[in-house]
Amino acid sequence: MESQNGVFDRVGIICTVIVGFWILKFLLSFVYNNFLAPALQINGVNLKEAGKWAVITGATDGIGKAYAEALAKKKLNVILISRTQAKLDDVAAEITKKYNVETKTIAADFTNINEIYYKIDKQLHGMEIGVLINNVGMSYPRPEYFIDLKNKDEIYDNIIKCNIYSVVNMCKIVLPGMIERKRGVIVNIASTAAQIPSPLLTVYSASKAFVDKFSEDLMTEYSRFNITIQCLLPGYVATNMSKIRSSTWMAPSPAKYVADAIDTIGVRERTTGYVPHTLLVGVVNFMTSISPKLSRWLIVRTYTNIRARAIRREMH
Repeated sequence: MESQNGVFDRVGIICTVIVGFWILKFLLSFVYNNFLAPALQINGVNLKEAGKWAVITGATDGIGKAYAEALAKKKLNVILISRTQAKLDDVAAEITKKYNVETKTIAADFTNINEIYYKIDKQLHGMEIGVLINNVGMSYPRPEYFIDLKNKDEIYDNIIKCNIYSVVNMCKIVLPGMIERKRGVIVNIASTAAQIPSPLLTVYSASKAFVDKFSEDLMTEYSRFNITIQCLLPGYVATNMSKIRSSTWMAPSPAKYVADAIDTIGVRERTTGYVPHTLLVGVVNFMTSISPKLSRWLIVRTYTNIRARAIRREMH
């Protein structure tokens, strides 16, 4: 009996050491990837050296506008692409005045795929595009069950056009010049919805999962040309699309979010860009690994509560 106890004790010690090693490895990796590497810009990219111009889609509001300002602050000239010319003019004038850089605007409705990419390609022809931020995107008006969404035919079609077509076509436009110069940066903005269960946002989350997979494989194809391709997977940010009016620790302002995310370019190929969002994804995935049914139930409950509040607001 004593010899058996001795064996069990040794096995227990070995198991404890192994578990401790993996926990330590996880903690060190988390601290390095989310704090040390971005702060020290280990493997980071000098965005100014990537090229003279940065292109930002969905550039008049939220994360897109914040990226435009952050890149202009780094003295890149910016090309702003969005739907409304008046908004584009206002943002361009603001950036030019504040950062003393050149700006160019292109009005384009990304839900209209028939002619816009020819127009964009023509207006970008011959320009030294060093950075592309594929930010434009659409989501549901509110969380809703797949069949029950009002105007679902139009909304689902627009989400696919805006979230998928835009990323593919903008990369087709800028990549040839980057390949020729053997430098460039592309940031494709997906969502944490692509990483965690996202019922009641099914088409939106699936479109962002496409962006995630597309970015991963595109990076593998073109990293040999010194082109950095990053997939950014943010959680909630206080923007018009999220309908969050006041920023919080978990839902930061666009400026705060981009200030953190931009430091991960070249450091992380796939990241939420913001530590609290990384923690959220980790917690949800941990719960899912323990009990997928419980995790899905909690998320469905969360989204149905958001849906109920949105319906109440619409009724008043």
